[in-house]
Amino acid sequence: MKTALSISLLLTLLPLGCSRSEAPAAAPPPKAQAHIVKSEAEQVPQIIRTTGTLHARETAVISPQVPGHIRQVLVQAGDGVRKGQLLVTLDDSAMRSAVNQAEAAESAAAKQQMAAQSEASLAAETLARYQILKNEKSVSPQEFDEVQRRSEAAQLRVESYLAQRKQAQAAVAGAQTQLGYTELHAPFDGIVTARMADPGSLAAPGVPLLQVDRDGPLQVYTTVDESLIGTVRPGMKLPVEIEGLSTDDLNGTVSEIVPAADPASRSFLVKVDLPSAKGLHAGMYATVGLPGAARSMVLTPQSAVVMRGSLACVYAVDQNGLAQLRYVTLGNRHGDQVEILSGLAPGENLVDNPGDRDLAGKQIEAQQ
Repeated sequence: MKTALSISLLLTLLPLGCSRSEAPAAAPPPKAQAHIVKSEAEQVPQIIRTTGTLHARETAVISPQVPGHIRQVLVQAGDGVRKGQLLVTLDDSAMRSAVNQAEAAESAAAKQQMAAQSEASLAAETLARYQILKNEKSVSPQEFDEVQRRSEAAQLRVESYLAQRKQAQAAVAGAQTQLGYTELHAPFDGIVTARMADPGSLAAPGVPLLQVDRDGPLQVYTTVDESLIGTVRPGMKLPVEIEGLSTDDLNGTVSEIVPAADPASRSFLVKVDLPSAKGLHAGMYATVGLPGAARSMVLTPQSAVVMRGSLACVYAVDQNGLAQLRYVTLGNRHGDQVEILSGLAPGENLVDNPGDRDLAGKQIEAQQ
C-alpha cells in the first residue's frame, strides 16, 4: 500500500516539475521607422576619363618688334589690364633721333619745293609775256624757245621736289611707327599670367616679355586617344571635374578637335569650352568624361550609403523586415546615385538616410 501511494504521489508532482523547466518566449526585435529605397540594375553608358589643363580662350604673348633696352615694365603677374593699357616701354632715344632727322629732311624738302614752285611761277609768267611778244613778232623763235624750256625745267624741278617731299614724309611716318614700337600695349582686357623680363634687360624682336590671357570663360585642353576620337564631336556636352574645386554638374562644350594626331602618342587635342564659374583659373588640372559603351551595373541612391570609418556600408532590409549592416564596394557616381561593385544585388530594399543610427537587427517600419 505504501509503495502504491508513493508512486501515485510521484506521478502527481511530475508535471509540476516539468512546467518549471520550460524556456521563456523570445522578446520581439526593437522597431525603427525609415524610408525604404531599392537598388536597381541599369544599363549605364561608361564614362572614360581623360586629363587636361585649363587655358584661356585667347592668349597674347607680348614681345617687341624693335630691339632696345627695357625702360619700364609697368605690370606684374596677376595684374588685370585693360585694352590699350601701356605695359612696357623701351629706350626710345635712337628712335626719336631718327624721327627728328626724318622731320628735318621733310622740312628741307618742303622749302625746296616752295622755292621751285616760286621759280616755276615766275618762269610761267615770263613765258606768257614772251608768248604775247611772239604773237607780235617782237622776239625771235630762238628766244621764245629758250624761255619756254626754262619754264618747263622749272616745272620739272617742282615735281622733283614734290616727290622728294613725299619721300621725306614717308620717312617721317616710318620713323614715328618705329618710335611707337617702343611702347607695348595690352591687346585686350585680361590678366597678366607671366612676366619674363625686367627693366634694364635687352629686348629683342620676337622674345616674349609678358603673357596676357583674355578675360572670360576658360577652355580645357585634353588629349583623346585615337580609338575614342570617333565618339567626340563639336558641340557635344561633356562632364568636367576640376581638381581641388567643388564644381558639381559642370559641363563643357567641345569647341574644337585638332584634326592632326600627335604621332608620338597617337592622340588628338580636344578643346572644351567651360561656362563662367567662380574659382576657375588658367593652369588648373581638370578631368573630362568621354562617353563609352553602356554596361550593366547595380545603382543605389547615394543617400542610402553611410561610412563606418573608411568603409562604405548600407542597411539592407530582408524579407522579414529586419535590417542588416552590409559592407559594399563603391564605384563611380552617376548623378544622385552611386555604383555598387560588390556586396549588393539589384532589387534589394535599403534604408534611406540612416544617419548615425545603429539599425542592425531592428524591425524596419517603412515610412511613406
